[in-house]
Formats: sequence, structure tokens, C-alpha cells
Amino acid sequence: MNQIPNSLHASDIAHSIHPYTNARAHEAQGPLIITRGDGVRVYDSEGKEYIEGLAGLWSVAVGFSEPRLRDAAIAQLDALPYYHSFAHKANEPAIRLAEKLAEITPEGLNRAFFTNSGSEANDTVIKMVWFLNNALGRPQKKKFLARTKGYHGITIASGSLTGLPANHKDFDLPAIPVTHLTCPHFWKFGAEGETEAEFTARLLEELEQTILAEGPETIAAFIGEPCMGAGGVITPPEGYWPGVAAICAKHDILLVSDEVINGFGRLGTPFGCQKYGFTPDIMVTSKQLTSSYMPLAAIMVNDKVYDAIADHTARLGTFGHGYTASGHPVACAVGLENLKIIEERDLMGNAARLEPAFQAGLRAFADHPLVGEVRGTGLIGGLELADKATKQPIGKSGALAARVARAAQEAGLICRNVYDTVALCPPLIVTEEDIAQIFARLGAALDQVAAEAKAEGLL
Repeated sequence: MNQIPNSLHASDIAHSIHPYTNARAHEAQGPLIITRGDGVRVYDSEGKEYIEGLAGLWSVAVGFSEPRLRDAAIAQLDALPYYHSFAHKANEPAIRLAEKLAEITPEGLNRAFFTNSGSEANDTVIKMVWFLNNALGRPQKKKFLARTKGYHGITIASGSLTGLPANHKDFDLPAIPVTHLTCPHFWKFGAEGETEAEFTARLLEELEQTILAEGPETIAAFIGEPCMGAGGVITPPEGYWPGVAAICAKHDILLVSDEVINGFGRLGTPFGCQKYGFTPDIMVTSKQLTSSYMPLAAIMVNDKVYDAIADHTARLGTFGHGYTASGHPVACAVGLENLKIIEERDLMGNAARLEPAFQAGLRAFADHPLVGEVRGTGLIGGLELADKATKQPIGKSGALAARVARAAQEAGLICRNVYDTVALCPPLIVTEEDIAQIFARLGAALDQVAAEAKAEGLL
């Protein structure tokens, strides 16, 4: 196997700025350089094998080094490597992918707009909604409702929708009119003695009262992930989403389902909104759309949204928004083939079939001394490291989760620490044997860090 020279590590430290990374710590630590992947496994520059327990970044549905996606990209590069979608231009892969998405997404979502990432997609949703309300003569209807701990991207506008402190602090965000409501995490934010049903009712009352206080005529849309991902894998309480949908419909507020992590089978259903029983006006997809082999995202809108936008473009003469690579033919060709693989191999069904084994494996850690709560659904899950009695972090917030993630990496498992949560989200091709190995390696990491924490007087 070809080895990566040490000069590459030094070059990375000297010249790269890494996202979601402490830059000074990186200068001392250096990178883990991944050189190849195969199925659910990846390999570093020293030849060490890892199970990719987060599917890259919640996204590699069909696993690594899938030859059909490589072949789809090569064939499209040979035929038409690039073309744009501006001013009535089109290409066949983009047309076919939009058609396919209209077929498989919930009924009524008939139109697709392509961007390069989920961040760009949610940024575009904001602009679309503002454009729509101006078109309808409602210039005051521009505010968004989102949730604390929600994640919707990292641009100035989409980052404003995100409800995570690290994404706002010293970036001067939020920079658009958005109100962040209570995170729908019953274990953490339920009041003492409050039942789950009462917690749901309280959150829905908060939503209703916020709308009335702000004025329904000023609120454009509510955006949320059906199951929160980057905020710590937070599943909603029973009845929450149907209640949100009913209140939004009552006040003529658009409902946006951010399916960037949830979509294409992650939760054991095609889309998260179907898992939780609601139909959005707008849906945002990315990540598993191409298994992240190519950058691509798709915004799906219903006819109500499309018609208002389309009518206004007729008045103005254009829709003054788009990207050089919107509907990129190579990305769309890869997306089409990726969706074919998901269907032909029944990977959504695989997620549903393996959900009991995966969730049972997670819940086996419920009594672990580091674990406060276990949560998840489908093939996504998280362990929140906290004191079970107080529900507060053990030691400095985030520190133990980071240590567990490092220990897991040493044991050959890549997972992600999200604040005080250790998150897992394996490729949809995962097997029962893979799941057993994931939890064996994670268990070793948890035990190692627990022993260290006990020696340090934290437990």
C-alpha cells in the first residue's frame, strides 16, 4: 500500500483551515488522512482500518467506493461534463432527477431547485419565501421560526436558522429575523413531573403564543429537522410534528422539512416527515441524495409555493437567483444512480429491518456510568454523556464526548462528538455483523474513558 509522506501532514498544518476545528489544536495534533474507502470502512495513510460510524458526515448511504457511482460520473463526464441551468438551458440528468424526486417525495412536492449543499439550499429557501411573500403583497411576512439545537446550514442566512451557540458566537448571527423555540428534547427540557404529552402541549402552546405575539402576518415559515441530527440526534416527543403542522396551517405559515440528514431512508422511512406524520410545503434534501460522492442538494416545493414564485417571475421577467453549478449534470447523474441503488438494494428496507438491532445496541449502554440518555430512530442514534440524576455534563461540557470519540477512533470506529453527545449514523448498507463491531468498539472506548474519568475523580 502506498504510504502518505509526512510532508503531507506538515503541508496540511501549514496551509489548510479545517471546518469545525480548533485551528491551534490542529497545528499541534495534525490531520487523520483518509486515503481510501470500501463499503462501511475507510483506511488512513498508515493503512489502519476504521468502521465509518457516521457515514462520512451523515451521508454515504451506499458506502464507499461504489463502482456504479464512479461509472455514472465517468459516463456523464464523457458525454457532457458541465452545463448550466440559467435562461431556459437544461441537461438530461437534471431533468430526470427532478422527475424522480417528484415521484418519490411526499405527494404535492412536484418541483425541484438544485443547489450544491444543504446550506445553500436553506439559504435559497429563505430567499424563495421572501420572494413569494413580496409577490403576494405581504412584505411584512418575513420572519422564520426554528428551534434551539436545530441545524440548517452555515451560510449567513442558513446559519441564522441554525440554533447552536458555536455557529452563532462571534459570527454576528442570527443576521435575519428568526426566533428559536424550545428544543423538543423531553429528557433534557421537560419540567419536573411533566409527562411527555404535557411537554408536547407546552411546546405547541409556546409556538402558538409566539406566533400571536409576533403577529401571524409577520411570520413566513417554520423550519425543522424531523429528527434533529447535528444538535445531538434528538427525536421529537409524541404528537409534536402533527401539532406543529396544524398550527402552521392555521396561521398560513409555510412548513419546511429539513431532510438533509433524515431523507432517503435514514429513519427507516423514505423521509422523516413520513416517520412523524406531517406533510411540508417545502422539503430540503442533500447528503444521501448522492451519498456525498458529488455535491448536490434539492429543494422540493408544492404547487402553492411554485405558482406564487412563477407568477412573480412573469411580472419581473426573471427569478434572479441561482448557482453556476445548479443542476450540474455529473452530480445529477450520480444522484440518479445513487437513488437506483438505494431502491434496487432496498436500503431503506435495510434500515427498517436493522433498526431493532441498532437501537438495541445503543440502548445496551443505558446503564453505563458515562451515559445519561440513549436516543435514536432508524439507523441514527446518540449517547448523551451526562449525570443521570442531574442531567448535567460530567466535568467540562463536551470534554468527555470528545475523549470518547478519540478513544473510539483509536479502537477503529469513527463517530462524532456533538457537544455532550456521541453520535452514530452508519451507511445504509450496514449489516448486523457491522453493527455488532460498531458497538464493541464503542463499548471499549466508553469503558476506557470511564476508567480514566473515575481515576480523575469525575465519577
